[in-house]
Amino acid sequence: MPRTRGLTLATLRRRATASVLFAALLSMQAAWALDFRSVSEVAPAFDAPSAKAKPLFVVHPGTPVEQVVSLDGWSKVRDSKGDLIWMEKKHLADRRTVIVRVDSAQVRASGNDKAALVFEAERDVVLELLEAAPGGWIKVRHRDGQGGFLKAQQVWGL
Repeated sequence: MPRTRGLTLATLRRRATASVLFAALLSMQAAWALDFRSVSEVAPAFDAPSAKAKPLFVVHPGTPVEQVVSLDGWSKVRDSKGDLIWMEKKHLADRRTVIVRVDSAQVRASGNDKAALVFEAERDVVLELLEAAPGGWIKVRHRDGQGGFLKAQQVWGL
C-alpha cells in the first residue's frame, strides 16, 4: 500500500472520514439544543396538529414549554411533566419562563446561598427568566414584580 509521510492511505482515509463525521456532529449540535418558549395566551392543547383533533386541556399563559417539532402553524411541545401535546404556533412566545419543580425554591438577592432571602416560590409557580448567572444560578422575576436569584436545578424550562 502506498505511504504518505509515514501514514498509509487507509489511515488518511479513516482520518478524513472521522473529520467529516466530527464536522457533521458539530453542525447538528444546534439541532440538539433545547428550544424553550412560553405560552402567550390561554391555549388549547391537542393530540394532533389540527384544530379538528381531540382537545386535551387548556394551557395557561406564561407556562414554559419545550418545542420539539415545528410544522405549518403547529408545534409539538413538551410540558414540565413530560407530556407531549400539539399547540398552534401563534400561542407561543419567545419570552422565557421557568416553573418551580421543588416544594419551595428560595429566591435570593444575589446568586449566593448566604444572600438575603427575597421570597420563596412554591412548586408549580411560574417565573420569568431574566438571565443565567454564574455558579448555576438564574435571575428571575415573579409576576408581582419581585425578583432575585435561585438555583437553576430547582426549575424546569432551561
